[in-house]
Amino acid sequence: MPDDADAVARDAAEAEAAFSHPAVTPDATAAYGDHPDQVVDFYEPRTAPGATAPLVVVLHGGAWRAPYDRRHITPFVDFLARRGFAVANVEYRRGSPIPAQGGGPAAGSWPETFDDVAAAFDALPALVADLLPSADIRRTVVTGHSAGGHLALWAAARHVLPVGSPWRIDRPAPFRGAVALAPIADFRIAQELGVCSDAALQFLGGKEKFDERLAHADPAALLPTGIATTVVQGRTDLVVPQAVAEAYADAAAKAGEVVGVTLLEDVGHFPLIDPAADACAVVAEEIAQLAF
Repeated sequence: MPDDADAVARDAAEAEAAFSHPAVTPDATAAYGDHPDQVVDFYEPRTAPGATAPLVVVLHGGAWRAPYDRRHITPFVDFLARRGFAVANVEYRRGSPIPAQGGGPAAGSWPETFDDVAAAFDALPALVADLLPSADIRRTVVTGHSAGGHLALWAAARHVLPVGSPWRIDRPAPFRGAVALAPIADFRIAQELGVCSDAALQFLGGKEKFDERLAHADPAALLPTGIATTVVQGRTDLVVPQAVAEAYADAAAKAGEVVGVTLLEDVGHFPLIDPAADACAVVAEEIAQLAF
């Protein structure tokens, strides 16, 4: 059993490997709003030109903090395109610097982060029709990594948001499924574990707002969705530990829904989006099982 120092060193090496790939330029980009972060990048499938392909919508991670934008996940996006998927890579507003914390970025921007994700998905059908003609929107799978995994699960649960929520939709989104990669999927457990330096607490506006906003934000509180859902989780993940995924799956089971959980041995947080890692191929296969 590796000691803590070994685990931290391994996590750092996995992060360095995942972030070593150059960003991949999209085939097209479109705005879904006026803010510079309200954009979606589109990638055509690299196989079978002219044929239709399932659409994968990707939401990047980074603890909902401003320094981490969609560019870091473009090698993973390109990996999916080379596997035959049409891909939409969604950007969204994230946390701004907090003067009281020496200018460090907050986790998320309430309500703007949710405003953007909702608006992006509402705009996608028209944008895809114009800019990603190969995509078969009837075969859409939403995926995301870490904080983006949270947003993917949230996007699949908008129809069960509280009545009166500005992001609620009247019927389930037409997704074939959701594949969440090491998601921050249960905010209470994430906060107990201090995931990403108390990111969930920051995102919801601190202790005063945390409990009241959970019903609008926490995937574990937005169940059942009726949408096929799989969580892919590394067993040695130090960033978003396995306990968070297990708590979400338990909450789903209590709500009468089965969530698939694929646990990968000797895999941490970042190999899930590293195209050079075996774990990334597992992720692509999980998406394909829902999309095809």
